Amino acid sequence: MAAPTNTFKQALKRGDRLIGCWMSFAESNTAEIMGTTGFDWLVIDGEHAPNDIRSIRDQLMALAASPSHAVVRVPVGETWIIKTVLDAGAQTVLVPIVESAEQARELVRACRYPPHGARGVGATAARAAMFGTVSEYIPTADQEICLLVQVENRAGIDALDDILQVEGVDGVFIGPADLSTDMGFQGNSAAPEVRAVIADAITRIKAAGKAPGILGVSEEATQAYLDMGAQFLAVGIDVLILAQNARALSAHWKAK
Repeated sequence: MAAPTNTFKQALKRGDRLIGCWMSFAESNTAEIMGTTGFDWLVIDGEHAPNDIRSIRDQLMALAASPSHAVVRVPVGETWIIKTVLDAGAQTVLVPIVESAEQARELVRACRYPPHGARGVGATAARAAMFGTVSEYIPTADQEICLLVQVENRAGIDALDDILQVEGVDGVFIGPADLSTDMGFQGNSAAPEVRAVIADAITRIKAAGKAPGILGVSEEATQAYLDMGAQFLAVGIDVLILAQNARALSAHWKAK
């Protein structure tokens, strides 16, 4: 039995537009609920949410029966954590703060088994191979892993064309909050100067045959990114969805 087909990766290759959402609760029951909402993909955030490898694993398990594809954002682009989340069953990895082609090449190696990579050959006893029942996992896994790199500062933008030449990078995700802050706009990703850089980056990513992605947390920003041609677009964050709706509900009834 071969490694499961990564339907998210295949959809990116076809050029499909995929709508997703961020998950920051770090809880499997919340992930299970989010898996019923119809999003094409859901991010398990290991960078800013209080996740560890056990909570990441538990959320992967909670989403196993969902049509929403799980994307795991690791906290940092280190080989050891990428190995760990892959063995836990992740097939798509999102890596923050990628600033060079050399760094991107090392991330590709972290996602692949030798002789083409540095991933440890231990998945036979791990969830990725369903504890040995996916008998052909190791020879077939590499082609099903999807690597998404985040370009979210001026260094990354300057190196974008070189990063786009790295074989094995499937998509490039623009981080508007970090980028705008690094550009001197302190999180104001709606600044015209920032929007111009984002639009240009998305155009360049598409022209290179890679999938461009981004996160929008307002109606205006999300529509702007959609119009720019973002292919895999996150349209919200679960914590904000709960907080904003709860605040609105509270205010509505307290005003009666």
